[in-house]
Amino acid sequence: MLKDEIKRCRQRLFDGGIEDAAHEAALIARHVTGFDRAGQIVHADDEITPAQINKFNSVTEKRLTRYPLQYLLGSWTFMGIELCVGEGVLIPRDDTEVCVSLCLDYLKNTRGARAADLCSGSGAVALALESFAGADVTAVELSDEAFKFLKKNISLNNSSVRPVLGDVLKCHADFADGSFDLIASNPPYIPARELDGLQPEVKFEPRTALDGGEDGMDFYRAIVKLWTRKLRRGGALVFELGEGQAENAARLMKAQGFGNIRTALDFGGEQRAIIGTLL
Repeated sequence: MLKDEIKRCRQRLFDGGIEDAAHEAALIARHVTGFDRAGQIVHADDEITPAQINKFNSVTEKRLTRYPLQYLLGSWTFMGIELCVGEGVLIPRDDTEVCVSLCLDYLKNTRGARAADLCSGSGAVALALESFAGADVTAVELSDEAFKFLKKNISLNNSSVRPVLGDVLKCHADFADGSFDLIASNPPYIPARELDGLQPEVKFEPRTALDGGEDGMDFYRAIVKLWTRKLRRGGALVFELGEGQAENAARLMKAQGFGNIRTALDFGGEQRAIIGTLL
């Protein structure tokens, strides 16, 4: 019966050291059967097919290797937006909502603002800016693999976001000065020396989306230097931040002519995002 297979999956995940095994077992059950949590309750006593049992087992076994659940499911939700994910693209995280919230606060009561999402990955930030602020968004991504997911997610969500395959360290030259009202970025920000110590699941994600150089600040320095002129006066620059990076990011932005600089905290009390406006 379905309930027995869910229980078996949950126990295996728990024994394998997977946090929140019950939640993950329910997500795996939805992936296998198509039933959401309510459906799993209604159909708890239903018999399931041998093929479904095999799929339960194969997905569970793969998850026990610490392969990311999001990759196994093939999709993940960010701020209510369904996104395709898989090997080669960074998994959207709740922390990024802090960055998006700063953007939305800046864009409130504004429709059709011109925005750029740099290091876009799956397109989570770009799609959220379009969905919740009505922004006209350009999404820039370097990785060929991640770019495939970006285009797929734009199509999946019937979006008008413009995907650009490009290197943010170079393609700034393709945009006129003053092109944007807002530039947002969740850049690679993990210090290179810390990459080997990340949790096992993260090691399956693309290193290029994580590695921020020796101190984790390489992309902040480059984006502030290269992209500031692409903002109109009064336009905003917004970054997601790694732990302990707020002071250095604020210093970079201030030196480049930004004011009204402030940060926002994540649920753990860490300064997770920063915004400044070009004076």
